[in-house]
Amino acid sequence: MAPTRRDLFRTTAAMGAAGIASWLAPPAAAAAEAQSLLPPAVADTFTWATEAERAFLEAAVDRLIPADDLGPGGREAGVAFFIDQQMGGPFGRAERWYMAGPWKEGTDTQGYQLKLTPAQLYRRSIAAIDAYCAARYGGKAFARLDAKTQDEVLHGLEKGDIDLDGPPAKDFFEMLVQNATEGFFADPIYGGNRDFAGWKLVGFPGPRYNYVDEIKQFGKPYPLPPVGLAGREGVPLRRG
Repeated sequence: MAPTRRDLFRTTAAMGAAGIASWLAPPAAAAAEAQSLLPPAVADTFTWATEAERAFLEAAVDRLIPADDLGPGGREAGVAFFIDQQMGGPFGRAERWYMAGPWKEGTDTQGYQLKLTPAQLYRRSIAAIDAYCAARYGGKAFARLDAKTQDEVLHGLEKGDIDLDGPPAKDFFEMLVQNATEGFFADPIYGGNRDFAGWKLVGFPGPRYNYVDEIKQFGKPYPLPPVGLAGREGVPLRRG
């Protein structure tokens, strides 16, 4: 059975949506626009992923965060685009990580221990997953499988039952879920959380500069829509 986004992200949302992107590095242009409180341009121009990688990412995040009656799924919320931007930036290159070895097998409590940067892990894993799917499902890449089969593949990655002949499946799945969570709940300036889909889901109003009047409204719902770092009330979805 496909996971619901409520189940998948309930714990993360409880941790506080505003803090999810505290380590992210927005593009220089986006940062400048945020400083001036002008709406940054939002475009689905993927700069890191190949067409095959983009197809995988969009299909995968839509299974991890499926659309339902309460809002859009991961693809429409721009989660794949968010991941693409992170893989092409300092995080994807592991610029702030110690990456000099020695490389020994760590324990689950020691965190990420691979010699691969996040971008390398994504690139190798996606290629291996598509090859696995093609061999098993009549030449079809992951993105071309039906939703039920995609869920089966994702569950296989989660459990480590799928041998990717190189990159460890569980490590990739854990990073994919982590980054999908960040993309769904981070400020829209980073490319995801389009139209504040994640914040609307959990009722987070965003970093609005002034709550003085609302603080006095005890027991009443907060009436204003979410606002992001760029000071805007929404993020238009434009497909590239």
